[in-house]
Amino acid sequence: MSRIIKASEFKAKCLALLDEVERTGDRLIITKKGKPVAEVVPHKGLKRDIIGIWKGRGEILGDIISPIDVEWEALK
Repeated sequence: MSRIIKASEFKAKCLALLDEVERTGDRLIITKKGKPVAEVVPHKGLKRDIIGIWKGRGEILGDIISPIDVEWEALK
């Protein structure tokens, strides 16, 4: 649900209106001379990209670089 207010009202009550947007999750449309000029919406947070989500959280146990002593069938 959106609430429409004049720019002068927004200027006078800015902090209280921002608290209201955060609390209710409703949009706030600000007008000048009856025309919409800005919209205040609640912040949704950043979406985390799946790539790199585990960076710095894993641990390598043992030697992953040295060759293994098992011969693969594909190499024959």
